[in-house]
Amino acid sequence: MRAFANHKIAPRASEVDAKAEFPWDSFHDCVEMELPALWVPQEYGGSGADHVFQAIMTEELARVCATTALVMLISKLGMIPILNWGSDELKQKYLPRIAAGDAQASYCLSEADAGSDVASMNTRAVRDGEDYVISGTKYWITNAGISDTYTVFAKTDPDAGHKGISAFLVEADWGVKVAKLEQKLGIKGSPTGEVIFDEIRVPKENLIGKEGQGFYIAMGTLDRSRPTIGAQAVGIAQGAIDYASEYMKNRKQFGHAIAEFQGLQFMLADMATKTEAARALVYQACSLVDFDPTGDLGKIGAMAKMFASDTAMSVTTDAVQLLGGYGYTKDFPLERFMRDAKITQIYEGTNQIQRVVVAKRLLA
Repeated sequence: MRAFANHKIAPRASEVDAKAEFPWDSFHDCVEMELPALWVPQEYGGSGADHVFQAIMTEELARVCATTALVMLISKLGMIPILNWGSDELKQKYLPRIAAGDAQASYCLSEADAGSDVASMNTRAVRDGEDYVISGTKYWITNAGISDTYTVFAKTDPDAGHKGISAFLVEADWGVKVAKLEQKLGIKGSPTGEVIFDEIRVPKENLIGKEGQGFYIAMGTLDRSRPTIGAQAVGIAQGAIDYASEYMKNRKQFGHAIAEFQGLQFMLADMATKTEAARALVYQACSLVDFDPTGDLGKIGAMAKMFASDTAMSVTTDAVQLLGGYGYTKDFPLERFMRDAKITQIYEGTNQIQRVVVAKRLLA
């Protein structure tokens, strides 16, 4: 994975950021490497790798290009509801396409007034004969306009609060529209957009799980996905450490390499220590996804995502500092690492929400 990331993905990373376009060349290289198949069970055309293995893949990609790491993560996020709660018919229909790289998926939960407060969503799904008719708008949707399928959460019973939410698998060519794409601080090669569902008819067979199970599916999905966001954050932090340490050995001031200055050595040591601690916590959370998903996963997964993303933000900021003025310019990659790190503190639940999750588990 490291050789692949260094030779295939890293050379394009700056261009992907500068052009803010989907990295199709990197995606096709990942498909050739069979990376989209990594998490898919073997019976559906995948490799069936465990979650620690998946974290290592994510980490190595993010070490050179956080956008490409996200491209590999987003289809898994969109398909976790199918994998864990979907019918065998849905699994047979969609998972092999994802594994082969023939299709990509998005996860549609958030709305303009329903970010952390999922239960306040307004998107509706009304049963009409053999179909559901879905109407509403979802915001901050990763892979908007690229994905072939959208996992959509909508209210089938608007008076039941979070118990009235259901989940559906919607194909893009059924009428999904992208109203706009966001101009973002980082992860620029991964499109994020506003997605509109205007009375889209969805066969009842594309209901995921049961009516009213959507909130449980959404939260269970994020529990399983957050550890790999932590892995992305670890990769970003490690990439910043790798670059900064090499720079320190070659940059000379006052007649010495700045790597000889103890104050800077201490900074680097703290950066590496925090990153290694984050890596261990991420791997622990990933192992729980495989072996104990109904136990401490919610708490440990939230810890891993929270600690790793806070670490990535801290480490990349310090890495920019180690390069001084050069770190602030686009001639060097560390300002990109710092911009990319920020979103890991926000998506899949802000770190403030992660602290709420942890505290509730401890006080339960």
